Amino acid sequence: MQATKQDTINKLRKDILLLEGFKPALADGAGSLGLGCIEAAFPNGVFPVGAIHEMLCPTPEHLAACTGFMAGTLSALASKGGVCLWINRYQRLFPPSLSFFNMPPHHFIFVDVKQEKDALWVMEEALKCEGLTAVIAELQTITFAQSRRLQLAVERSKVTGFILHNDPQKARASTCVARWQVTQLESEIEEGLPGVWFPRWQVELLKVRNGKPGSWAVSWDGSGFTILEEGAKIIQLPQRKAG
Repeated sequence: MQATKQDTINKLRKDILLLEGFKPALADGAGSLGLGCIEAAFPNGVFPVGAIHEMLCPTPEHLAACTGFMAGTLSALASKGGVCLWINRYQRLFPPSLSFFNMPPHHFIFVDVKQEKDALWVMEEALKCEGLTAVIAELQTITFAQSRRLQLAVERSKVTGFILHNDPQKARASTCVARWQVTQLESEIEEGLPGVWFPRWQVELLKVRNGKPGSWAVSWDGSGFTILEEGAKIIQLPQRKAG
């Protein structure tokens, strides 16, 4: 009887994780976004899709760093030609720059809105569209009830949502599966070569449901992510196979 109860509890836990966007790990590593040990911070070691991620962007510099890291993540999510919808409130994104992260601008639908309520409405409706890979919205604040409506939408459609939250002091409890903050780091210039080298960020997973928060130094080399150890020792991650 005890074993039966435990089996029931384990099954319920697995079902809850699936509803929250945490897929079971695959033996061959298929479905990985190339984030290495960052993905290990999530339940089952899998980046949650079909869930809402909250990205804290208190300054324009944070927003630029966050956009770069998120674009690299989206390139893995949309590796088979998926389309993403980006809801702009402040028109600070330069679409051609997304190509550097393997996300051509024509893979995006851009929607410009002025009011916060309009951005929330568009995001909720877009998250119900199963044909989209991801929906990104720039918001100043979001209530628990509003985040719950977004979570209910993604549980049905399995679309992944990203909220770019530009006022962290107004951050509240929400149903978002993870809360991130990305800060720019100084790039390391190749000796003898001019210009700016590959971008680097400090990626902080501040909060994650049923997982382990952490902080990592990350670089993008034009084709994928690289995790940097202390002292800038580089750990090369396995390259993703083409779509």
